[in-house]
Amino acid sequence: MQVEIITPEAKIFEGEATAVQFPGLDGSFQVLNGHAAIISALAEGSVKVDLTAPFQETEETNSLIQNDTSNKNVIRVGIKGGVMEMLNDKVIVLAE
Repeated sequence: MQVEIITPEAKIFEGEATAVQFPGLDGSFQVLNGHAAIISALAEGSVKVDLTAPFQETEETNSLIQNDTSNKNVIRVGIKGGVMEMLNDKVIVLAE
């Protein structure tokens, strides 16, 4: 599935993932490929993205992206809240 994480200032991340875990208002939840359409508010916390390939840092990599030290295919992005939408295997996160 395609994943985009966007803040008012910049696009934080764009890439392919197999699963994404979110800090929901009522607790964490996860979406996988083929998940039904969903829109949800997000709480402060960390968005965990399981990538299809190891994450490659570049000079343009946003400082909000943290590599998981135990798995090169996992990144975490800290957010202060926001909204997520999944539709047709595309996840868009509008984060604060």
